[in-house]
Amino acid sequence: MNKMRPIAVFAAGVVAAAGLAACGGGDDSEGSGSGPGYSAGVKEVVSKSEKKGGTLKLAHSDDWDSPDPGNTYYAFSQNFARLYGRGLTTFAPTAGDASLKVVPDLATDLGQVSDGGKTWTYKLRTGVKYDDGSTVTSKDVKYAVERSNFSDELQDGPKYFKQYLLDNKPAYKGPYKDKSDEGLKSIETPDDQTIIFHLNTPFQEFDYLAAMSQTMPVPKAKDTGLKYETAIVSSGPYKIDSYQRGKAMMMSRNPNWNKSTDPLRKALPDKIEVQLKQNADDIDQRLLAGSLDMDIAGVGVQSGTQPKVLAADQKPYVDNPIQGFLRFMSLNVNVKPLDNVHCRIAVQYATDKVAAQTAYGGPLAGGDVATTVLPPTVAGYTKFDLYPQKQAEGGGLDQATLAKAKQELQQCGQPNGFSTKLSARSDRPKEVAMAQAVQQSLAKVGIKTEIVQFPAGDYFSKYVGVPKYVHEHGIGMMLMAWAADWPTGYGFLAQIVDGAAIKPSGGNNLAELNDPKVNKGLNDAIQNPDEAARLKAYGEVDKLVMGTAAEVPLVYAKALMYRPKRVTNVGITYAYGGMYDYLNMGVE
Repeated sequence: MNKMRPIAVFAAGVVAAAGLAACGGGDDSEGSGSGPGYSAGVKEVVSKSEKKGGTLKLAHSDDWDSPDPGNTYYAFSQNFARLYGRGLTTFAPTAGDASLKVVPDLATDLGQVSDGGKTWTYKLRTGVKYDDGSTVTSKDVKYAVERSNFSDELQDGPKYFKQYLLDNKPAYKGPYKDKSDEGLKSIETPDDQTIIFHLNTPFQEFDYLAAMSQTMPVPKAKDTGLKYETAIVSSGPYKIDSYQRGKAMMMSRNPNWNKSTDPLRKALPDKIEVQLKQNADDIDQRLLAGSLDMDIAGVGVQSGTQPKVLAADQKPYVDNPIQGFLRFMSLNVNVKPLDNVHCRIAVQYATDKVAAQTAYGGPLAGGDVATTVLPPTVAGYTKFDLYPQKQAEGGGLDQATLAKAKQELQQCGQPNGFSTKLSARSDRPKEVAMAQAVQQSLAKVGIKTEIVQFPAGDYFSKYVGVPKYVHEHGIGMMLMAWAADWPTGYGFLAQIVDGAAIKPSGGNNLAELNDPKVNKGLNDAIQNPDEAARLKAYGEVDKLVMGTAAEVPLVYAKALMYRPKRVTNVGITYAYGGMYDYLNMGVE
């Protein structure tokens, strides 16, 4: 047996990326204010403090998909859930390269691997208590994985465990249907401190999978299915006093949390509150006024606020990270005429990526124009461009690029273009602006798009992540952003391009791509114990995906992030897509 070591290749890429982010494009002066410095939080935690007390105030322009750790997938939710839940592992609560290191959390150490990567064993820390005073056991972790991955009711999170754990015979239906005490046989809990996972194939990055919020323990007796989001039992330093969807979440200290069992968390504020369904521009103004501490979504300030935060007195409180997100447009391969690859290639050529970049905030706050699904900050990235574009001297795509798009339209039987719908999240002004830019560029070759908008909290669970809804409403194009579940090609690609990730609802493979070569490439790669070969394979899978033309990369995301003066222990975590790490924040 040996410990699976964290993948280190990614960190070297981020060193370079962080250096570029700190430049911020154009004027890289730090400003004349007295803050820690422009982009200081990209490389290290700034405004360090051990001061306890006060209320940390956050806001969101929409809502969670769900705060239930077993039924959520947004990066901000995975980040924030660590305040009220503890997974087997997590990412180090720091900034820069070190934030990519996976470390033990509820477990005493990283997983002990055997059987060539098919068996993973974790030992739990002793004395960890829920907020009701009961003791956390390995059975609660097992139950958390069972409910999150095998039940039909909880659909908003990924299903990695279901895909890779050995199944029962007959197939396990989850704890809501299977009432047996044994549950899923491939997860053993020989005692209250030990949990053993038996996989159907080697999975060489399992410690990263164990960092997902789905391993945060749930006592079976306290589970209420979909209603659990309003009565979550806390294993972290804070408990949820109330959660009203669309209104607010209020949190206070877990009286039974013990620092001696938790070396990672400082637990500084007395209370944490999150206001929901707040106007995005108003959030920015409150951040600048000092009446709000953080935008929990971590998407950066809006376009109208950018000049204000770059003013000399505010610039020292700004970070400009390369976030690790890809902003892209999925083309659904089951919505006509996008079921024809030539129609999809036409969209690839006709989508003006520079216009999309400008709409989202330009090179500084929008990001760099993208040509691949894997961003440069993810291990396995390979630089290539299957659908090169050129800009005309006066702006917009040049005639040669547009001619390529028209030629593809001829080949797919749509010489005059076609009509479809394009979705964006209604509470994200920059995403809507990006949709409008795409709409205008596609119109130049006769592709007409109707923009349809949905709230972020329901975007995947009720609308674009529901194939039946997408097909019935003819939504052929969908904007979204994606960051790696963990910082490798598999952690980035699996849930958005693997056919196994297509779900009845809450899916993220919006293109409904189910290409045998892509699926096999990912499955073969994750089994390979040779790290260098595994990373090379991820780049090859990326090329296969782009060959299907089902995904249109737009920008490798950057953002202007603002950290108010009173917030302490602030740093960018690359593990959660380049937003601030919420785990140890405090207030002056």
